[in-house]
Amino acid sequence: MKLEISSFANGATIPFKYAFCKPADEGHVTFAENLNPHLKWGDAPEGTKSYAIILHDDKVPSKPDDVNQEGREVPEDLPRIDFYHWVLVDIPLAITEIREGEVSKGVTARGKEPGISKFGVNL
Repeated sequence: MKLEISSFANGATIPFKYAFCKPADEGHVTFAENLNPHLKWGDAPEGTKSYAIILHDDKVPSKPDDVNQEGREVPEDLPRIDFYHWVLVDIPLAITEIREGEVSKGVTARGKEPGISKFGVNL
């Protein structure tokens, strides 16, 4: 199977517009645009019935006490935990592309409600 992410180069730092937050002009951080990147896929194995996309982050600090705190840094040796930014399941075979910002745009307090996106994908 082939996946293309055209919003930024492979191996590059992910631009802030695709992040939950970014450095603030004043203070520590502020909300970012939180857009999903442009994704396109194809060449699915024979017998594929639907698609799933999982954005998994395995570098989240296990203890948030030092995160975004004046004069403090997250220790480099602090163990990291798994965090799932988003999970899309049951994507129909007819859908082979998600445009930038089509599934995620902005920040919703306490998370987005589960449901069906405008193109039939379970959120």
